[in-house]
Amino acid sequence: MKKLTQINLRYILSALALLSLPLLFSCEDIVEVDTPAAEPVLNIDAWLDSKPTTQTVRLSFTQPYFDNDNFPPAASGATVTVTDGSGNTYNFEEGEAGTYQWTPKGNQKLGATGQSYTLSVNYQGETFTSSCNAGRVPAIDSITFRYQEAGFNQAGYRAEFWARDPAGLNDTYWVKTYKNGRLLNEPDDINVAYDGGENPGASFDGEVFIIPVRGRINADERDENGNELPALIPGDSIYVEIHSLTVTSFNYMRQLIAQIDRQGGLGEIFNSPPQANVSTNIINANPSGSQAVGFFNVAVVSGLGARFDLQQE
Repeated sequence: MKKLTQINLRYILSALALLSLPLLFSCEDIVEVDTPAAEPVLNIDAWLDSKPTTQTVRLSFTQPYFDNDNFPPAASGATVTVTDGSGNTYNFEEGEAGTYQWTPKGNQKLGATGQSYTLSVNYQGETFTSSCNAGRVPAIDSITFRYQEAGFNQAGYRAEFWARDPAGLNDTYWVKTYKNGRLLNEPDDINVAYDGGENPGASFDGEVFIIPVRGRINADERDENGNELPALIPGDSIYVEIHSLTVTSFNYMRQLIAQIDRQGGLGEIFNSPPQANVSTNIINANPSGSQAVGFFNVAVVSGLGARFDLQQE
């Protein structure tokens, strides 16, 4: 058995060496892969929330993976509605092609804690539906700033938010950050939490959000020469929102992170999951009808802002 193990190890190392040869001795070869184009599929992007602002559902079609030069084709002419468990109906009207919006009036709002919501999209004779319950979110107690020595990032001040996950399991969240009024929406800025921790089953129920979640509200930016910029300079404003997610929405976000946070190089072969469509909670009312992708979630939102003033630290 020992001899067999040694042979297998030599085989694996030899294979890795062969895989590395083109990288060491030939960087000029161009490999063109002819990938067949799949039929476009309707994509329904319906992330709604309790904020008193215009809510948007976007309809488009999927496009080839390597088509980075064009925007996804819009799906125009649909009827889009959301109904809640109390019998209220919210009609989303199309403005720009593929963009359907509803604006609250008076005391109207989507996203009441514990309320159920159902999305209905009628497009070209087919009806696509999805349902979810709006979860709860904790209030944000404060945003603080502290100086950190050089480590993974350069030395300087960084921000943290402070909030406590409510008692009870399976609360899931999407933490969004605005710096100087701009949403931080790079792939590394996606910040999701499960019961105050990062993963289910981590026993963080009812606790203050852990440091990685609290501290992931900082912008890690670089200048045109690739040099790291300070996370904060005096006068910067930080606004943090906690959006409730359903557990299925949390799982969707984790799948999305896995797809966009690719290793590259040889690590792509051994460490990254294969490219595949992420899950969806959009269902065709006709089981034999066409499929759709995308996701529907109605979030309750809490938020708090602060301005970094070095004299106060």
